[in-house]
Amino acid sequence: MKLALAGTALSAMTAGATTVVLTSSSATLDQFRFGQVGALSGRDAGTVVRMLPFLVVNELRVPRIAVGALVGAALGAAGALVQTVTRNPLAGPDVIGVGHGAAAATVLALATGAVSSPNALPLVSVLGGLVAAALVYMLAWRRGMQPSRFVLTGVGIGLALSAVVQLYLTDSELEAAEQVKLWLTGSLNGRGLEQAGPLAVVLVLSLPALVWASRALRPLGLDPETAAGLGVRVDRVRLGLTVLGVVLAATATGAAGPIGFVALTAPQLARRLTRTPQLPLLNAASTGAIILVAADLAARTLLPPLEIPVGALTALVGGPYLLWLLGRRTATR
Repeated sequence: MKLALAGTALSAMTAGATTVVLTSSSATLDQFRFGQVGALSGRDAGTVVRMLPFLVVNELRVPRIAVGALVGAALGAAGALVQTVTRNPLAGPDVIGVGHGAAAATVLALATGAVSSPNALPLVSVLGGLVAAALVYMLAWRRGMQPSRFVLTGVGIGLALSAVVQLYLTDSELEAAEQVKLWLTGSLNGRGLEQAGPLAVVLVLSLPALVWASRALRPLGLDPETAAGLGVRVDRVRLGLTVLGVVLAATATGAAGPIGFVALTAPQLARRLTRTPQLPLLNAASTGAIILVAADLAARTLLPPLEIPVGALTALVGGPYLLWLLGRRTATR
């Protein structure tokens, strides 16, 4: 997985509108810095031309790849957690209202003027996703958390929140509607270290919880009665896993918008690659990072000079995958 992720990231660094051959230049870091100074001062145009590939890689592509890898890892881990809690390979963070809550909170903040700075929108979307997931959990609770009720409640809340978004798009000004529609698609365009930093902090702080979750996933892969017989407090463990998955998914959504199908496909693909009965949490995160970095590379290079939003591409590929998974589940019954 690590080698695959490194290879995908290297391809994303070198490919694009400006092709960069990393081994063809012997420029040092000091030369690169000098080239930046030359670009600002207008001196030594030849140095600026030689350093242009390094500017493209270091200033544009590396931060974007970092955001894509972190968002993909967060979504992959969140998908594994949610699918284990719901015992449903067709479930994901969107099923429990994270994406819909983030979208509704964003459009409400824009509609009411509660947020004046675009930099505050990621925090608003994170809070919206957390509130929506908490609402779904409370409404689904009936002397315990039943996965089927949890999923159905999440679908209902998601539809209601989608109606709020559509109402805003219908009545809002054209410029505001276009801004919201672009965010709803999910994109890494223009994303950089400003978005990668908070997401990296959340992932680092979540490491102890992820270590606990990787152990807690094993007994939950059994039926609830067997898990309870082994001494597992099923409802408490499900609540902890759900909270962790929602935090990861909401933070990823705040950084790049709602990118669909990564959280759905990464855990199942990781399980097939590792051939394990339970969903492997670490491998699901690595697979999610690979999927999103590769999808963003394809989105940048398929139709040059047009850049397709990566969320649109993952939805285009994820739709047939979902149909295949549905057919497979039907055939095995």
